[in-house]
Amino acid sequence: MSADDMSDGAAPHDPSPPVRVLLAEDQVLIRDSFKVLVDATPGLAVVGEAGTGTEAVLLARRHRPDVVLMDVRMPGMDGIEATGHICADPACAGVRVLILTTFDLDEYVYASLRAGASGFLLKSATAAELLSAIRVVASGEALLAPTVTRRLITEFLQGSHPAQVVRGLDDVTPREREVLTLVGRGMSNAEIAGHLHLTVGTVKTHIGRLLAKLRARDRAQLVIAAYEGGLVTGQDGRR
Repeated sequence: MSADDMSDGAAPHDPSPPVRVLLAEDQVLIRDSFKVLVDATPGLAVVGEAGTGTEAVLLARRHRPDVVLMDVRMPGMDGIEATGHICADPACAGVRVLILTTFDLDEYVYASLRAGASGFLLKSATAAELLSAIRVVASGEALLAPTVTRRLITEFLQGSHPAQVVRGLDDVTPREREVLTLVGRGMSNAEIAGHLHLTVGTVKTHIGRLLAKLRARDRAQLVIAAYEGGLVTGQDGRR
């Protein structure tokens, strides 16, 4: 009689692999706190720790985590430059970067998103918000605090950053432009569907095509494309 025959017939338990997290934070006490929190949470696991941007890039290439929790201000290579290296590296194609920032770093937030970050989290966030943010980014979503993100980008773009022509925007259909505009305004898929009288599935299809045409990693990059392409202005971004 095989082991299977002796079993009670229940299917073997095959838990999903944990979300693998790389911590990039130069302050050891904060980094240790993040590690304790993440490792104590079911479904999450720390696979590496970096104290500089250079270390973050090296460890991202070595471990290929699902999410890099990246501080902006670190000695040597900062978090923005490190994010750019990670997001541009084909070996790190599946790695997503979640930036840690504060309200007074508007320019850093914008630069981080342009560098390829999937979103950002304010350092005033609670432990529950941090854990939720990691899961959301790992799942492929972005813009973890849409209202704040929109506010920061809007205020920064009212400065010295005029609209630019984004490569690939000429290939976007009129309907896709409408969807991209609403993504840039911070609307969810359900809100876009209601606004354009489409199904949520159709909106997801349009967003998938936009990601491919604009060579965007995720929704965060579509927001940047909407602003830089002139589809959304600073005033449009306000709600």
